[in-house]
Amino acid sequence: MNSQTSYESEVLITEKTYSVIEKENKLMSYTTRVPYYPLVVDSARGSIVTDIEGNKFIDFLSSAAVVNTGHNHPKIVRAINEQVGKFIHYTPAYLYHEPHIKLAEKLIEITPGDFEKRVAFGLSGSSSVDGAIKAARCYKGRNKIISFLRSYHGTTYGALSVSGYGVEMRNKINPMMPDVEFIPYPDCFRCLYNQEYPSCNLTCLRYFQNLLKTVVPPEEVAAIIMEPIQGDAGIIIPPQEYYDKLREICRQYNILIIADEVQTGFGRTGKMFACEHFNLEPDIIVLGKAIASGMPLSAMVAKKEIFESWNAPVHFFNTAGNAISCSAAVATIDVLKEEKLVDNANIQGDYIINRFKSLMEKYDCIGDVRGKGLLIGVDIVKNKSSKERDVAKTAKICWRCWEKGLILAFFSGSVLRVAPPLNLSSEEAEKAMNIIEESIREVEEGLVSDEVLEQIKGW
Repeated sequence: MNSQTSYESEVLITEKTYSVIEKENKLMSYTTRVPYYPLVVDSARGSIVTDIEGNKFIDFLSSAAVVNTGHNHPKIVRAINEQVGKFIHYTPAYLYHEPHIKLAEKLIEITPGDFEKRVAFGLSGSSSVDGAIKAARCYKGRNKIISFLRSYHGTTYGALSVSGYGVEMRNKINPMMPDVEFIPYPDCFRCLYNQEYPSCNLTCLRYFQNLLKTVVPPEEVAAIIMEPIQGDAGIIIPPQEYYDKLREICRQYNILIIADEVQTGFGRTGKMFACEHFNLEPDIIVLGKAIASGMPLSAMVAKKEIFESWNAPVHFFNTAGNAISCSAAVATIDVLKEEKLVDNANIQGDYIINRFKSLMEKYDCIGDVRGKGLLIGVDIVKNKSSKERDVAKTAKICWRCWEKGLILAFFSGSVLRVAPPLNLSSEEAEKAMNIIEESIREVEEGLVSDEVLEQIKGW
């Protein structure tokens, strides 16, 4: 073990792991890697990941909220294998296939909105964000898009242009796509205006209203794109009042609402889609990540009239709507329903959130606990009053969890990212939380060296 700690790690890592990592470092572009710990995956099942050394880990990341149904769910593996035995792919641009149609039917059925819908497929969440921008502009005949500070929508050019996560994502490739304006997201823990809800009277929303009155004519705005719960910014959950008034503004000025549910969709938040927590029926909903339990696929579901305003090949990818991916997605939706995984997300999520809130009373480093279902963020701070982020302590906690057999990541610099598979068992949840509690205590006691910070960088 190279972690230079004052205790013996429970995870055994040898040259076998480091030789794989060294080879990847020589072959791959550094833009593909956000380093956490030296873990080379060998196999995975349910909520357990096994590395090439034989170490087993409880997965509290789910491949970044991709495998909501757990790793290698038997029903989904069976659907993939059955489709492989028939044919792998034929582009839906020229011919038809049933998995493509079956999935479209299911997506129309489960997405929020009591109106006629159409579906368009993509290859990743980012590509479908690009598609949503194009569709909004085609339909409205307007150019401007409103997005949010600290938002993350992906890394294709359009998705990156509407992402407000940080200048480091864009400073070497500027200029971005034109006609994008950013407004504050309703972050009630770290309010940009140093106010508190509800006495703030939604100052952040008044910024949007003033923008439309002073700088951006509303008749030029095609859409506003937002994460119903802002994910990579640290699991930021707006108050219901914000959505109620935002919807009124958009209706007043005939502005489309695009909901990016790439991270929050398919049961992650304890409802099939996060929009449902806020009674929000978006004009366009963007889906990805968990849609096919790890197979590459994304989709948009929109009002019929929006998707009738564009034509081929405005949004076309040769391998989008791949038959194998569509079959996996159909099985994914079936598993979520049949095994009541959305209900389980609430049961296990409540337990985990309550455990963290009890830890918050014991440890000053926990500044806030936020979440719905199994999308949970734990804000690690230097001081509860100042809310100053403690990036180093956050990284050390995650490192020590890995050494004890738990995959736990962090984002927004100092927020623990808790996103296990939705079929997480009560026993696994309890064991994981025991590991987290032990790790926090050992980091607070100074048992994890600063030297580990050279290896774990995070997001």
